Parts: sequence; C-alpha cells; structure tokens
Amino acid sequence: MSEKIQKPRVATAWLGGCSGCHMSFLDLDERLIELHDKIELVYSPIADIKEFPRNVDVTLVEGAVSNDENEEMAHLVRKNSRFVIAFGDCATTGNVTAMRNRFTPEELMRRTYTELAEEKFAIPSDSIIAKMLPKAIALHHLIRVDAFLHGCPPTPDEIWFAISELLEGRIPKLATAYLRYG
Repeated sequence: MSEKIQKPRVATAWLGGCSGCHMSFLDLDERLIELHDKIELVYSPIADIKEFPRNVDVTLVEGAVSNDENEEMAHLVRKNSRFVIAFGDCATTGNVTAMRNRFTPEELMRRTYTELAEEKFAIPSDSIIAKMLPKAIALHHLIRVDAFLHGCPPTPDEIWFAISELLEGRIPKLATAYLRYG
C-alpha cells in the first residue's frame, strides 16, 4: 500500500493593494497545472476559501497593511504560516498604497466621500468599511517576514523561481536586476 505524500500547504493573501501580484501569479499560465501537482493551495483570493487555515507552509502576502482588517489578517497569516513572503512592492515597501501617508485618514475620507463625490454622501462608519490605519506600512513593519519578492508586480518568472526555490527547501535569492518599482 502506498502512502499519500503530503504536498506543501501554500496560501496567498491580499491586503491593501491593487491585486496586480495575484494577476501576475495567474499569468503563470500552464505552469499553474504543474504547480497544482506540487502544492495544495489552501487559501487565496483566487480560490473560494473563506477562512485562513492553520499549518500553512508558505504564504505569499500582497499589499501594504493599510487598515484594521489588513492588520488582523497579517497577524493571522504570521501565526498560522511557517514561512511568509512579502509579495510585491506594496508588501515590501508600501509602494503606491503608501502614497496616502501624507494625508490623515480623516482627510482622505472627507476628500473621497464628500469633496469628490458627485452627490454629497456621508462618510461611512467603521462598521461599514474597515478603519484606516494612520499610515499604510510595509508588511515587515508589523510581522516577521521571511523573504521579499519585489516587483510591481513581480513577473510570473520571478514568482515561479521563488516558489520553486521554496519547494526545494531553499530561501529564494532574487538577482538585483529584478528590483524595480512601480
């Protein structure tokens, strides 16, 4: 009787960002089929899984930490993941998401919901939308991060290389040529 080989449990999470990193992940195209044979995808915005699971081997986290829901998710990911990768420039540096940092959350809400609205709307309460943090921050400013996958977004080849290295038990070391910012 053959034993079932346990595949590495992999997750992806999306915090404050544009989803470009996940779109680049989907651009792995036919390599997604090969990846499916090597991993078990246990959580992702590209899969219909509602709760972040326990005992995840690797989690790629896209986006800056910009609101209280992002903060909660980041802690949940760290608590339940053996290895966490900051996935893309918003997660590694704050990038475009952190452009809001020159304004207070109150200024942003007022500008968005009253000044720029075609009709005057009330600013939504924290019970309707997530409460913005004072600043959008890179993931490693909140939790321990084990590796950084730069790019806005990282290319499918960079993502493939990083995942392949992890599956071989190595921490991915990307060439500095890959460092570019959106």
